[in-house]
Amino acid sequence: MIKVLIVDDHPVVREGLRGMLDADPGIHVVGEAGSGDEAVVRARELLPDVILMDLRMPGGDGVSATGRILADRPESRVVVLTTYETDQDIVRAVEAGAAGYLLKDTSRADLLNAIAAAARGETVLSPTVATRLVTRMRAPAVEALSPRETEVLSLVAKGLTNGEIGRRLFISETTVKTHLLRAFAKLGVSDRTAAVTTAMDRGLLDT
Repeated sequence: MIKVLIVDDHPVVREGLRGMLDADPGIHVVGEAGSGDEAVVRARELLPDVILMDLRMPGGDGVSATGRILADRPESRVVVLTTYETDQDIVRAVEAGAAGYLLKDTSRADLLNAIAAAARGETVLSPTVATRLVTRMRAPAVEALSPRETEVLSLVAKGLTNGEIGRRLFISETTVKTHLLRAFAKLGVSDRTAAVTTAMDRGLLDT
């Protein structure tokens, strides 16, 4: 019998997952948590084999909760179950020790198989997540943005024009354009929108 803890800030999601998992004779849902902080407490109390962990929640996110839970109880297996699949989210979860990363559109059969695999000590990834990880690993190293390039791009993300950025940073508009062009080259993009999106996806800007 695999003991499972469900962690999600939406009660309807927790209820749906519980109903789905309770129908399997090999799984016992031992409890639920609605935040990362609550998950840490519940994991300590209930000693689950597998924890289905949402990523973005108030009261402590899933990544920080994963790290805290595994530091306290390394034998538990955390499987992220989320709607987010950006490179930043995936890498942060894996680095925190997550044994799996699934999307919420995963079928019931695949979810049950993933829980069983995680309980056996295997790593489980949805196909799209696995593809993103492999692509990221194969990609050539990207030259880091300079502090000024990051600062300029952050202001672009806030909707400022080149002129407004120049006035904010006390530099000329031409210098702003130069910083942006260098950032475009490093990120492999050709416009402002793509630069902001790519930088956020890689965790170079705060979301």
